[in-house]
Amino acid sequence: MNWEERLYLTAHPVAYPFLRGVARRGPIVRVPGIGVVVNDAVLAREILMDGETFRKDGPGSPGELWTPVLGPSVLLNMEGDAHRALRRRLTDLFVPSYTEDLCARVLAEPLAGLADRLRRGATVDLVDAARVMAGTVIGEVIGLEGGTQAAYRDLFEQGERIVSMVSLRTRRLSPSQVRRARAVLDPLGDIAAKSYLAGGESTVMGRMRALGLSEDEARGAAGAFFLTGTETVATLLPRLIALLADHGQLDRVARDGALLDRAVEEAMRVTTPTPVMLRSVHRPAEVGGVAIRPGERVLIATHNCCRAHGPFDLDRPHPPELRRLWFGAGPHFCIGYPLAMAQIRLVARTLLAAAPLTVTRRAAARNVLIPTYRHLAVRSGRGREGGAA
Repeated sequence: MNWEERLYLTAHPVAYPFLRGVARRGPIVRVPGIGVVVNDAVLAREILMDGETFRKDGPGSPGELWTPVLGPSVLLNMEGDAHRALRRRLTDLFVPSYTEDLCARVLAEPLAGLADRLRRGATVDLVDAARVMAGTVIGEVIGLEGGTQAAYRDLFEQGERIVSMVSLRTRRLSPSQVRRARAVLDPLGDIAAKSYLAGGESTVMGRMRALGLSEDEARGAAGAFFLTGTETVATLLPRLIALLADHGQLDRVARDGALLDRAVEEAMRVTTPTPVMLRSVHRPAEVGGVAIRPGERVLIATHNCCRAHGPFDLDRPHPPELRRLWFGAGPHFCIGYPLAMAQIRLVARTLLAAAPLTVTRRAAARNVLIPTYRHLAVRSGRGREGGAA
C-alpha cells in the first residue's frame, strides 16, 4: 500500500473503499442513499459546465449544507445572475499579481524561518509549517491583526473541525453542528467586517468594499475563504513533498524549477484536494446514458475521475477533460485558485532550495475530511547541524 492510499484509508476507513468500489461499477452509477455518482472526468466536466441543470443551490447541494452557516450570498450556494455578478467582482480581487504580492509579503518571515531551520540541519514538521503559513495567509485575507504562530495554528484547527463534520452522506448540518460552526465563524466575520469598514486598498476586505460588495457579502466571503482555502493548501504541501520523495523526483524538480508547476498539478491530481463535489438537479437531463430527474443529487467523485489517469507521473500530460478538475470547472471554478497557487509555489520553492530532503518520519491523520499527514518530518542534506524544530 502506498502512502496516498494509507492517508485516504486512515481518514475514511469505510467511505474510501466504498468510493473506489463505486468507480469499478462504471462511469456513472446511481447509489441508493447517496445519489448519482459520477466517476468519469468527461462526464464530470459536462455536468460542471451546465450551471442551469446542475446547481449548487438546491436539495443535497453545497448550498443546503453551508447556507445556514455562511449566509445566502457566498458563491458556493448561488447560481444565475446573482452568482455571476458577485463572482465578477470577486474575480478582480484575486488576480495573480495581487495574490503573489500578498503571499510574498505575509509569508516572508515564516519562510525565512523555515529556510533557516533547514539550513541548520533541523528536522522540520511540514504539516505544522504548512498549517501556520496557510493560517497566516487566510488571517491576512480576513483582516486578522497581530496574529502569532499559535493563533494561526488554532485558526487552522478550528476550520478543520468544521469541515470534518461533513461526510459522503451529509446533506445538511444538524442544528448543533450549525451552532458549533457559527461559534467559530461569527467572530471571524466580525474581524472581516471591521477590516471592511476601515476600507482602503491595502487590505482584502477593504478592496471588497471598493469593488462594491456589501458588508454581509464580505463577511460571507471571508467565511467561505476560511473554510475552503486553508485546508487545500495546508494538506497539499506535505503531500507534494512526500510524493516527489517517494517517486524519486524531488531532486529533479529541485534542479529544474520549470518543473514545479507540473509537479504541483500532478500532485493535486493524485491527492485531489476536493475528493467529491455535489450538485442538485433542477431539470431533466441525460448524462452518460443515464436519465437524471429533478431533485436528485449528483455526487461527482472527483478523486475517482482523477485517479483513473493512473499513478503519480510527472512526464504524463493531463488530458483536456482533467485540467484542474479538482478546482471545479465552468461557472464555479475555484475563485481562490491564484491565491492557493501563489502560496504553494512560494513554500515549495523554499523547501526545494534545501534539497536534498529526506523524509525522516510520518503518520497519517484520523478524523479529517481531506486526507492528510498528522506529521511529516523532513531534514535537509545540506544542514550544518542536527536538531529538531
